[in-house]
Amino acid sequence: MHHPFRILAIVTVIAAAATTSLYATAHGNVVPQAVDTTGLTPLGEKWLDQNPYRGNKLALKIGTSAYNQNCARCHGLEAVTGGIAPDLRQLDRDCTDVKNDTKKKACYKETDNYFLNSIRHGKVRNGAVYMPPFEGVFNQEAMWAIKTYLEVRRDAAN
Repeated sequence: MHHPFRILAIVTVIAAAATTSLYATAHGNVVPQAVDTTGLTPLGEKWLDQNPYRGNKLALKIGTSAYNQNCARCHGLEAVTGGIAPDLRQLDRDCTDVKNDTKKKACYKETDNYFLNSIRHGKVRNGAVYMPPFEGVFNQEAMWAIKTYLEVRRDAAN
């Protein structure tokens, strides 16, 4: 006769192994999907340090599609993380409660700059690529459109 705790331990080990292999392959080799930014105001060669499309409905539409095709695999559907990568709805959470308007704008600008740097250059720690760089894959307009989508998701989560 098998002891119930022994069976539970075996099932737990099997489940953990299956989950680990799922997460290990979750990032995988993904081919980024092109983002059509037709209709958005062109931003030029110089990289901006804050989102010029905040509140822009077309940018939101483009950013929603771009996020779902390129970011959701790791960051989760509707930006709700499944634990693999950071919850991007929380990206600028420290700014939302700032009372002073000048400090609040500076906080959002700093977060925008962090976001753009992250998406352009990716995330690498100890030689391991956690997020690939998207500069040269997405144009600046696509990156800011994705940020516009994330801002709406942040507001929806609050």
